[in-house]
Amino acid sequence: MSSKLAVAAAFAVIYLVWGGTYLAVALALPAMPPFLLMGTRSVVGGSLLLIAAWFSRRTVDGGTWVRAGLCGMLLFVGCHGTLAYAQQRVPSGLAAVLLATIPFWIALIGAVLPGGQWPGAKQLGLLATGLAGVGLVVMGQGDHAPGTAAYGDIALLIAAAFSWAVGTVLSERWSPKDREVAFSGIALLGGGAVLMLMSAWRGELSSFQIDRVSGAALGAWMYLTLAGTVLAFAAYTWLLKRVSPSLVATYTFVNPLIALLLGWAVLGETIGIAMAFGALLVVASVGGLLVARQT
Repeated sequence: MSSKLAVAAAFAVIYLVWGGTYLAVALALPAMPPFLLMGTRSVVGGSLLLIAAWFSRRTVDGGTWVRAGLCGMLLFVGCHGTLAYAQQRVPSGLAAVLLATIPFWIALIGAVLPGGQWPGAKQLGLLATGLAGVGLVVMGQGDHAPGTAAYGDIALLIAAAFSWAVGTVLSERWSPKDREVAFSGIALLGGGAVLMLMSAWRGELSSFQIDRVSGAALGAWMYLTLAGTVLAFAAYTWLLKRVSPSLVATYTFVNPLIALLLGWAVLGETIGIAMAFGALLVVASVGGLLVARQT
């Protein structure tokens, strides 16, 4: 597979697969508490990736284990665990638009770190266009538009976006090239282990009843674990070694659109004019960033 085709395929994975995770989390949460849900998917997914790395003889040293574990704390405890906890009360559209601030955090964090570079006016303008589009998509949800969520949950989601951004920047710097699968597996396993400890501390393990897990919830968990964790996170880490983190993070603009389309197709939700216009802005933003990368 050519380099350009591989990059395009990896982008398609994180755009499409992670766009479906909001629906999957919504389907799984009634049957599984948040930290147990995210912890089990991370531990299982991380274990599968580490097995794959072992068979391919692409293991890493002890120092990389420590660095990958720290990234796992930021990505999966700080972001995914917080997201699932807040999504028990916050509409998925609002959660999506707050996480769509990730590219801005990545650009700013990357700029202030040693050796970093401030994004140009063109890049900032395209990022702002994408964020505006996501905002229009959320506002177009009518009665489900943001405004009723507690400020505490909003703050948690902003902190989750920041945590993912820090983890992304560090992963781009610390992940050894051609060892992305092992690095991803260690990060998932480390973050998942902490999430499982948090689940036990909150009493989720003792109150969880497996016989109440419906077929839909089990399917959602499997999607989150195999597609959303093993496939998509491996593609994400691989992309970080080949294109800029800010460009990779454009998935946060596309994911809300995928979530809306799934809501329309699966749940019968409607798409209004504001949503359609916002979708066009998102497509224009991502397209502009991708074209700018080639010039």
